[in-house]
Amino acid sequence: MTPMRLNKYFGPSTLVTAAFIGPGTIMTCSMAGIETGYSLIWALIFSIFATIILQEMAARLGFITQSGLGEALNKSLIKPVSRIIAFMIVIGAILIGNAAYEAGNIAGSVLGAELIFGASNWHPWIIGGLAFVLLLYGKYKWVERTLIALVLFMSLCFLITCIIVKPDLAAIIEGFIPSLSDGNILLVMALIGTTVVPYNLFLHASAISKKYKTGASLTDIRIENFVSILLGGLISICIVIVAASAQSGIGSIESGKDLAMQLEPLAGKTASYLMGLGLWSAGLSSALTAPLAAAYAAKGIFDFEKGDGSIYFKLTWLVVLLSGLIVISQGYQPTLVIKFAQIMNAVLLPFISFFLIYACNQPSIMRKEVNSLRQNILSGLVIIITLLISIKSLWLLF
Repeated sequence: MTPMRLNKYFGPSTLVTAAFIGPGTIMTCSMAGIETGYSLIWALIFSIFATIILQEMAARLGFITQSGLGEALNKSLIKPVSRIIAFMIVIGAILIGNAAYEAGNIAGSVLGAELIFGASNWHPWIIGGLAFVLLLYGKYKWVERTLIALVLFMSLCFLITCIIVKPDLAAIIEGFIPSLSDGNILLVMALIGTTVVPYNLFLHASAISKKYKTGASLTDIRIENFVSILLGGLISICIVIVAASAQSGIGSIESGKDLAMQLEPLAGKTASYLMGLGLWSAGLSSALTAPLAAAYAAKGIFDFEKGDGSIYFKLTWLVVLLSGLIVISQGYQPTLVIKFAQIMNAVLLPFISFFLIYACNQPSIMRKEVNSLRQNILSGLVIIITLLISIKSLWLLF
């Protein structure tokens, strides 16, 4: 198979998939399986559907404009009042959402480090320090590829374990039927937030603009987007199935050891080390991408003169990294931090999605590749459904 043929299946969208198959996905999907069995698989189906739709728009925007979503908003919002309001919402959402997500990333990496080396108060600072050095000197790309490979290997282990545990197929099929109650609504929000990650919309557009200058087509990009995200969604569903199976023997998830028990049918006594390495890798790789995505968003909106080398670009990712470190260093239980981060992502998703749809409907930006009526209807439904679930969950909380 030629390199061009491979690009139809593996490219920037694969990085997006690896970004959402992080510690938050592993923990949230595990909680869903343990607490509700197979009954929330429908929420993942919706999340996969939503991710494919929104990431296609982000990828198309990056390919057509050869720039990121932040740059597109900067060009399309002309009136001063609309610019100020939009910029405040986007930057606020990105900084708050990415700071929460960064705390979850570091928390997940800490869980992994505890499985391998034991508990220590130094784990968050070592992980944060490593992320800082890699981001500062820009030597993170080869490290990130290695970490992503390890995460994908752990994901493969979940796929194999899913077959080994011999799940109830009839119950799995029943899980495709939507059911929402006050008792599981926050978990539904977390499943959506861990799959449809708002910062990935900025990251994907920027990655596409750098990857595909020439020699590609929208068809190639759409195929790659569909295949990569569908694969990631399949892995998430497998994690739910493994956790829901009676053989997992887990009552609740409070530590990395509880997560590791899921892989015991495959890895036996080495499950803790396998899960530990996977969580550490997933957390650290996401701890690099989340601050970068925030910095790319800020760069596009505020048009930093020196781009990636600007002091403002570096300050943006530093603020996100430090915010995550400060949250996790307060002694909060890592599993609670991760769940909160996923819920926050789902709450912020409708706002970021709205601006993406707005940009993709501007002929001055997208030329002939503006959204079709079908694309607007489908993306609009995603926003409405997510917003309604968000409102109901916040109503129950407060």
